[in-house]
Parts: sequence; C-alpha cells; structure tokens
Amino acid sequence: MRLTSFTDYTLRSLMYLGMHRDKLVTIQEIADVHDISKNHLTKVIHQLGASGLVETVRGRHGGLRLNREPQDINIGDVVRDSESDFHIAECFESDPGHCAFLRDCALKRKLNEATEAFLHVLDGMTLADILPGPKGKGSVHPLTLHKKSI
Repeated sequence: MRLTSFTDYTLRSLMYLGMHRDKLVTIQEIADVHDISKNHLTKVIHQLGASGLVETVRGRHGGLRLNREPQDINIGDVVRDSESDFHIAECFESDPGHCAFLRDCALKRKLNEATEAFLHVLDGMTLADILPGPKGKGSVHPLTLHKKSI
C-alpha cells in the first residue's frame, strides 16, 4: 500500500509542527524544509485547519501551530481523513472491472484484512509517538534536521 502525497505532506507537516511547539511556523518554512510545493502544502494546511488539528494565525507575524497536544492526535485518524480511499486493487472500486475471480475472491478478502491490519497499527500511534528526538521514538534529533533531510 502506498499513501498519497497529500497524506505524506499531512504527516510531515504535523511532525514539523509537533517539533516546533515553541513558535509559530509558516507554510513556507515547512515547504522549504521538505522541498515540496507551497501550493500543495497550502491545501494540506487548509484541511488540517478545517479538521481542528492545526490553528492558523493570520497577520504579519502569523503562522501555524498544533491545536492539540501531540499525544491527542491519532495517526490512524489523520491517515483516514487525508486519504480518499484505501482501494489497493481494482476489485475494491465501485466498478470492479472484469476480473473472472470477483465473485469468490480470496485475494480480495486477504487484501481487505491487510488494509484493516495496516490501519489498526496506525490507530495505536499518536503524533507524540512518531516525533523525532527525545520525546518521540524516532531516531532523528530535531536539531539535526536540515533542508531535504527528511
């Protein structure tokens, strides 16, 4: 299974905001650190703001910050909210195509179980668990992060 770029950018943004709780962060700052398009990131931040995970502060000295504590942000929920679907094969679509095995496909059942297991693992994780540095379980310390290092 592969997550969309939107979900990837969502998780990276939350991690960056979680690592910089002591200040307001700009969209441009996150875009620069991860070498991603500010336009794409703006859409991500808009959804994070609409969901209540991120607070946006307008104005000359504005920026972004987490609106919840990292331990209160469930990664499974974030991934579900940012992915449009989890159709990992054509047979999961509303128009499943012309597969001859569709009626009684054991593979489709197993792929569905795998997707559920994947989401179950993510449900057991919070943003606090994946933050790099001493508080999180990641191996990268926040001070060692440089542009394009993630």
